[in-house]
Parts: sequence; structure tokens; C-alpha cells
Amino acid sequence: MRPLDPRLLRYARRSAVHIAVLAVLGAITAGLVIAQAELLATAVADRTVTVLAPLAAVIAARALASWASGAAAHRASAAATSELRHRLLARVIGLGPARGQTPGTGRHSTGKLAELATTGIDALDGYFTGYLPNLVLAIAVPLAVLATIAAADPLSGIVVAVTLPLVPLFGALIGLATGRLAKERWQALGTLAHHFLDVVSGLPTLKVFGRAGAQREQIAKVTDRYRRATMAALRLAFLSSFALELIATMSVALVATEIGLRLAYGHLDLRTGLLVLILAPEAYLPLRALGTQFHATADGLAAAEEVFAVLEGGSIPQSSGHSRLDATVIRVEHVTVRHQGRAGSAPRDATLTIAPGRVTALTGPSGCGKSTLLQCILGFRVPDSGTIAPRLALDDIGWLPQHPTLFAGTVAANIRLGRPDAPEAAVALAAREAALDDVPLDGAVGERGVGLSAGQRRRVALARALLVRRPVLLLDEPTAGLDAGREAAVLRTLRGYADAGGAVLVVSHRPAVIAAADDVADIGGCADEGDAGARAGDGSGTGLPVGAPA
Repeated sequence: MRPLDPRLLRYARRSAVHIAVLAVLGAITAGLVIAQAELLATAVADRTVTVLAPLAAVIAARALASWASGAAAHRASAAATSELRHRLLARVIGLGPARGQTPGTGRHSTGKLAELATTGIDALDGYFTGYLPNLVLAIAVPLAVLATIAAADPLSGIVVAVTLPLVPLFGALIGLATGRLAKERWQALGTLAHHFLDVVSGLPTLKVFGRAGAQREQIAKVTDRYRRATMAALRLAFLSSFALELIATMSVALVATEIGLRLAYGHLDLRTGLLVLILAPEAYLPLRALGTQFHATADGLAAAEEVFAVLEGGSIPQSSGHSRLDATVIRVEHVTVRHQGRAGSAPRDATLTIAPGRVTALTGPSGCGKSTLLQCILGFRVPDSGTIAPRLALDDIGWLPQHPTLFAGTVAANIRLGRPDAPEAAVALAAREAALDDVPLDGAVGERGVGLSAGQRRRVALARALLVRRPVLLLDEPTAGLDAGREAAVLRTLRGYADAGGAVLVVSHRPAVIAAADDVADIGGCADEGDAGARAGDGSGTGLPVGAPA
């Protein structure tokens, strides 16, 4: 990351004013440093007390400027982190399940995104409150001090001009290694957060099958990897601080030596010598402080790079501009999707038509890309080739994913997720249409549907998709886990939905569903790596509300 990345100003515009204030305060501080050195050198060389009052005023002004700089930095930090977090969350919600598949975004798991939105962005606080004020001072003070020294004593100015660039030079070389270690540390932390979240989520299953103990060793390994990355970053930070201090100290000593020799031989007056000796450490001090602050903010800079990768990667599906797609035929033509790490494509050359008033069944063996094709139709994934027209708006779609997500609350609250103002009668009707007759609507539901069976969770999600009454209904295995009676009831509901003018696409292996469909699209013959590739885009576990606008 650059010292002042323009993307911070672009994505955190509210901090721009505070950064401008920091720049002005840096220039004022540089002037006060020179004024203080001039007054102090005069007081000592001329042995006068008349400059003590102005000197005290300059010192007070420096303290006030330092306080104002800190206040502006904290305001910039609050504005930037708040705006970045808001933009990140809006981006993740906009991408939905596509956050791991949209080109350019990289793969960001739920645990990693949670870590990025909390600890990661919070780590930028040190960048704004520590690094940025020192960056302003490191630009303004050394230049002003160098100009003053050169004007007072050209020889000392040459010595400072030659040695001064050594501090940022070595700082930049060390910074390259620091950035690499910080990125590795951040990646290790993201892996730890993701793995820990997965283990906690699946703990009941692991406990039942006696695998909970084995996960302790795995977490210990991931934690140790994070510990080693952290210690490596700390070692480099301590060594770099020592190196920068040594360079700055030797440079000041070199200036002091030549000043002392010239004073001893009478080639330099006392006031000029004192002025140079007082100002020389001030030229190196901001650069040393900047190097120290860089290590303190390395984690924040690494996290910012991850945030920018999410904000700048891929494209969010935009609304088609139509509130409804009544009487519109959706054509999927020769759609192919390639998956990272797989030799083949899933789906490959898939072609089908989704027409209003008809139920279309999408079939094929596991792994051939049925769920991935649904992601393409939804706009959550961009196919590598082929076309889907028209481009759907999420407001036109009711969606049941392969693995629906429920939230803590009641059954009715989960059904209302896509339509919070739905009356009780409409919620009850959607529940009946989804054959959800064995669960009370005011019954409690735990996080991720705890307390309900797999079939009940699926029917709650189906009722959620039916309640919003969108013209297009995309259902991934809606009757999985249902008995024959409830499956027949769901199929009657889908038939009624289509007869009312809706376009229904059902992904299913079940013979009863295929028999009840008006059209059957078989995209088989493209599976080559098992089910894992197809599931890469099924959107499971994303938490996006079924049938609700993203």
C-alpha cells in the first residue's frame, strides 16, 4: 500500500477534509520547529532573556498544534473506518453468494469477511491517528529544516542532505518485507477465523461422530501458524526500529562532529552552530517516528488491501428497471461455467427456456452445475460463455437455495423475511401452500433453523419464496426430504403458481417433480469432478434471504 493511497480518499471521502487539516497543521508545525530553534539559539548565544516570552509562546503553539493534529487524525479515522465499513457491508450484501465467485473479488469466506469488517477495519485507526500525522510531519518538517540549515550553514546543509535520504531509503526496504509479513499474518488470521467459525457451526455433528477432539489439533496448528507469523512481524519491527535509530543517530553525530571542529577552529559562529545542532535531530525525528508507526499500522494496511479487493472486484447485478417480468420468456443459451481447480465445466453448454405459465424441471447428475446455473440466472455469477436474457432484477425473483438459511426467531418471522409487512392471513396461506402444516407459525426457531427438521426448514424457506409472489420462481430441490403426500401438495402449489402466470424453474432429481413439469431440461453429461464443483456456486451458508431483495 502506498503512503497515502488515493483509494482511501475515494472510498472514505468524509476523511478528506480532516486530512487537509492535517496537512495545514504539518506546515504550521514545521514553521514552529524552526522558530523555536531560532529563539533557543539566540537565547543561549546572546545570553538574553528577552526571547523567553516568545519562546514560551512558540512552545505552547507547538503543543496546541500537536493536540489539534491528534484531534483531526482521530476524526479522520472515525470518518474513514465508518464509511469503509458501510461500503464493505453494502458491497457484500450486493454481491450476495457471488462474493466468492465474482471475478476479481477473490474468495472471502464468512469468517474472513467478519474479521475484515471488524478487527481489520478497526486496525486502520492506527494508520490515521499515528501514521498519517507522522507522514505529514515527515514531509513538511525535514524539508523546512533542511532549507533553514542550508541557508544558515551550507556545509552542514550538504551533510544533512546526503544523510537524510538514508532513513526513508532503509525504511522503504524494510517496509517491503514488513508488508509481506503483515499480509501473511493477516491471511493466517483470516484462515483461523474461518476455520474456527466452521468448527463451531458444525460442533454438534462433530461431537456425534466423535471428531470434535481431532479438530482441537487442527485449530492448534492454525493458531500456531498465526503465532509464528505474528512473532516474525514483531522481530522485524524491533530490528527495523534499531536500524532506523542507528542511522539517524550516526547522521546527527556526523553533523555534530563537523560543527564542533569548525567551532573549535573559529570557522563558525556560536549562534549558527547552536541553530544547526538544535535543528539537525528535528530533521530525522519525524522520519524515525514514521518508520515506527508503519509497523504499528501494517495490519491495518494489509486489511485495507483486502477491503479494496472486495470493493473493486467484479460487478454487482443491477436491476433490469422492470418491476415485473410478466409474459417475458427467459432464454438460457449455451451457458458454460469453468471452476478453479477443475478440468471440466459445470454447467457446459446449458440451454433451456423458462416461460410464464409453465413449470420447467432442471435435471442432471450431481456435479453437472445445476445450482451454478441458478446462480448465473440470478446474476450472482457471470458465466464464462453463453447468454441469459433478459437480465433479471432480484425484485422479480423468488428463490429457494439448495441449503436455505433460517434465523433465530419464529417460523412466521422467517417466512416474512422478504415481506416484513405481510399480514397474518398471507403468511398462513404461504405456509399452507408449502405444506407447512406440522409446525406452528409462532413456534420458536433457533439460529440456522435449530429446532426444525431438514424438511421443515426447506418448507419454511419455500413459504418465504411463495409469500413475496414474484413473477419468476427459482427452486433448488424444493421437495428434498419430504414424504410423498407433502411432495404432492408442493407440486400442486407450483402448478397453481404457474397457472397464475408465474415462470417456475425447479432443480430436482425426484421422479414425481420431473413428471409434473411441463418442460424438462437435462444438462447432464458435463460432470467430471463430482459434486464439489457444482456446489461451489450454490450459495449455501451465505445468509442471503430467500425471495428477498439483496
